[in-house]
Parts: sequence; C-alpha cells; structure tokens
Amino acid sequence: MPTSAPILNCVQKLVLYETRARYFLVGSNQAETKYRVLKIDRTEPKDLVIIDDKHVYNQQEVRELLGRLDLGNRTKIGQKGSSGLSRSVSAFGIVGFVRFLEGYYIVLITKRRKMADIGGHSIYKIEDTNMIYIPNDSVRVAHPDEARYGRIFQNVDLSSNFYFSYSYDLSHSLQYNLTVLKMPSEMLKTEEVSTQSRQDSFDIFEDEGLPTQVVYGISNEPYAKYVWNAQLLEKIKDNVHPDWLLYVIHGFCGQSKLLIYGRPVHVTLIARRSSKFAGTRFLKRGANCEGDVANEVETEQIIHDASVMSFTAGSYSSYVQVRGSVPLYWSQDISTMMPKPPIRLDQADPYAHVAALHFDQMLQRFGSPIIILNLVKKREKRKHENILSEELYPAVTYLNQFLPPEHHIDYIAWDMARYTKSKLCNVLDRLSLIAENVVKRTGFFVNRPDFYCNTARPDERWGDLGGYSTASGRMQTGVLRTNCVDCLDRTNTAQFMVGKCALAYQLYTLGMIDKPRLQFDTDCVRLFEELYEDHGDTLSLQYGGSQLVHRAV
Repeated sequence: MPTSAPILNCVQKLVLYETRARYFLVGSNQAETKYRVLKIDRTEPKDLVIIDDKHVYNQQEVRELLGRLDLGNRTKIGQKGSSGLSRSVSAFGIVGFVRFLEGYYIVLITKRRKMADIGGHSIYKIEDTNMIYIPNDSVRVAHPDEARYGRIFQNVDLSSNFYFSYSYDLSHSLQYNLTVLKMPSEMLKTEEVSTQSRQDSFDIFEDEGLPTQVVYGISNEPYAKYVWNAQLLEKIKDNVHPDWLLYVIHGFCGQSKLLIYGRPVHVTLIARRSSKFAGTRFLKRGANCEGDVANEVETEQIIHDASVMSFTAGSYSSYVQVRGSVPLYWSQDISTMMPKPPIRLDQADPYAHVAALHFDQMLQRFGSPIIILNLVKKREKRKHENILSEELYPAVTYLNQFLPPEHHIDYIAWDMARYTKSKLCNVLDRLSLIAENVVKRTGFFVNRPDFYCNTARPDERWGDLGGYSTASGRMQTGVLRTNCVDCLDRTNTAQFMVGKCALAYQLYTLGMIDKPRLQFDTDCVRLFEELYEDHGDTLSLQYGGSQLVHRAV
C-alpha cells in the first residue's frame, strides 16, 4: 500500500567526509536548507555498518556537527595543521553498496546531466560515478582476486544510459504514477504516518520566498523489474530513511520540444530495459523459467503542453508499448562461425508454461488486450526464424482456452522482411493499418476529459476508440508486444509506426490538431522519427553492440 510522503523530498546533494574510523555522508535538499547525515563505520573489515540518526539538521546545525567532528578527530588537542575530518568527494546520489571478497565499496553518482522534465520533475542521466572502498587500510584483509572482481563489476559502464529522478518514479508509467497520486488521501495515510512524515520530511521551498506548506503525494514502491540497482541497495534499504534511496533505470530517455500553432509541446520518450534475464544478443535468447524474456524493453511516449508544467493543472498524455524476445526456451549456438547461427529449441514445453508466466506478468501490469505483433519470417528456403512462429502460435492458442473470450491474447503474424523485399505492398502503409487497429483497441492515457469539440464534432476514427474512459480522462488498457528475432530493426520500425499513430490521437485529444492524423512530411513527425531513431540505436547498442541497420523510413 502506498504511503503518504511529501513531493520532492529526496537527498539531492551529497558530500562525503572521512576520518580514520568513519565516513560521514552529508546529504541535503536542492536548496541546502535541510540536511541528513549517514555514519559509515570503517573499522569493520567485511561487514557494512551504517547508522542513520533520522534527524533533519539545518545549515547551522550541520556546520556545528562537522566542526565538532573535525576537532574530536585531530591527533592532538588544539593542533591546527592536520585536519581530523577531510572532505573526500561531492556527489548527487548513492547508486548502492557492493562487496566482492574483501570489504564493502560505496558507489556514488559524481556527475549527472539533465535529459528531460516531466511536470516539473527532472530526469537525469548518470555521467560519471566513483567507487570508494570503505574499510580503513589498517583493518583491510587483502585478497589476491579482489582487483579482478572490481574490474568485472566496472565493466558495467554506469555512465552509459542509466537514468534517475529524485521525485518521479521512472520504473512506472505516467498513467500509474498519476492515477495513484489521485487516490483519495484518506485511503492512503493514517494520522501516525502523516505526523511522522511531516517531521522527517524536507521542505525544499523553505528560504526561497515560496510557501512553506509541504505538498503531499504518494511514496510508492518501484517496479522491481525495471530497477537496476535494487541489489546494491538491499543491504541498507531497511536501515536508512527513504530519502537516501535513489532507484536507477537502464534504457533511453530523450525529450524534444516543438511548437504547434504557437503552443509549446514536449515529446518525451522513455525506454525501460528489464533487469531480469538481461544480457546481450546470442548470449540471452528466449525466456527463463520465471517468464522473463531477453531484450525486454517498455517504451513510453509522453506528450504534454509545456505552457503549464504542473501534473494537477497541466495536460498530459502517454502511450506504452513493449518489445521482447519470443517467450519460449530457445537459443542459438555461437560456437559455429556462421552469420546466422541456427535456432534451436532447448526444452519441450507442451503446456506453454513459460509463455503463461510471461503473459501473466503482462496482464497484471497492463490488463487486456495483450496484442502480439510477430514480425519473423514465414517462408524460408532453410527453416530458421519460422521455428519460433511454429511454436509461439500454438502456445498462444493453447493459453487462450483458459482465458475469457473478451480477454484473449491477440496474435498478429506479419512477415515484414518478405514484404519489404518483394514490394508487394507499401510496408509503412500496412504497418499504419496495424497501428490504427492496435491504438483503437488499447486506447491511451490522458489526464484531462475530452474537449467539447471532440464530443460535439467527433472525428469518424474517434468514436470507437478503446481503453477506459472516465470523467477525468482516458486510460490505456492492454498493450502491444512486438517481436522479431533480435527485437531491433524490424521491431523499431513497427514501434515507430504505432507511436506515430498514437501521437496523432494524443495531440488531437490535447486540442493541438483538428484531426487525429499526421503526415510524414511535417516537422512534428520528423522530430518524433529522430527521437525513435536515437531510441532504436541506443537499445540496439545495448543488446547487439551496433546501431540499427534498417531505418524507419
């Protein structure tokens, strides 16, 4: 159950001070008016001992505290030369704590870059990190393999497409975040929780000439699948105040600004890569025994009127779609030097157990309908990709007999490569038809009711729009799940076309355009295409090691 918490309450600036026996991590809000202090013991060779006093200091109190620590840790009373407390590093957040064979390390974000802004909430990309060994040299128990494990850990480049936000939950969709925020406050907080969070919270507006009333929102648990540093925070999660915890996602984040008839609009694209069954192409294929698939990415496009930057007063719309490997037990043998290693099914699954687990996860997160767009080849001289289709379609058919007819999983198979080569039809026209059908069925999220003109003079495509409509807006129910073999080139083109179709509906519902249609030769679509190409290249580099080969148009 979400708990009541003040909005924008996270520790946003950190300074690490050190003495011989301890590290002191001093964290403050952006305005540097409220501070917290973590005490980390350096005399334990293998254990992590962290003490959070839970007290909120003001600037004067924290200066006095640091002064007393400096004085108390000097070697001789009154000695001025050698400081007892030295400033070690400045940072913007804690990624987590990790231990290999010796003691623990602390991983800090030392450089960040702002990538986007949603409703006044900034999204940052990690640009650089610092890994600091905690135990003192005098208690360090050396191990010959420690450096090797450290290098392996640092092979994961944290400056490469890892994102975080102090005040916005990046692991959940905008629809989830805004609908949870709108839940009645009586359901969410008891007097006890409310009183405690008022005492513990920062007030970022204090001393800035703004009202000092704390705005209460919802402090919710992140969605574990898309959090990449959950394991690094596991050791401290229950011992420190939630203000210290910063959850990191991996994937892509980009934002473009455009003017539509003089009205500023922000188009934001966020891709969340799953941390479960993660790995690169050929090494990770298909699904694991828990229903998590390789190269699983949730892509969300958020459109908002940039003239009003508040979630409560502004107009926001989002649309979510998913890509992921075919949910079967399959792999490719990379020991043979072949450009296309043969696909093999590793394990018989007559009752579609792994596919059932995967679609169960999707139904819980998105609701129905789940629409599968399978783009693998159907006709081949030597059977290769078609092996996957021949297994996936019977699995979906088998699972549908256990679902009510209105919640059946929809399966669309279209050999995109064949149509691209043969020129039988215009590929983008065909994809537009599929996109139209999909968006109409799932609908999209918008946080405001339809305009009167949309109701009075509805477009012919508007009436049968799916999703869930309420007095306060619309909600997306269900999701499109696109796959090819690698879930890169063909998938990105298909997702772009679906995203373009959804974008037209989103701009129409926000009152930006008069019909839910967009032509290719417009600035808006060109900007959107550039965003999707950057998104596709980034995901392709992460999973396959190279950029997209085939572009959208």
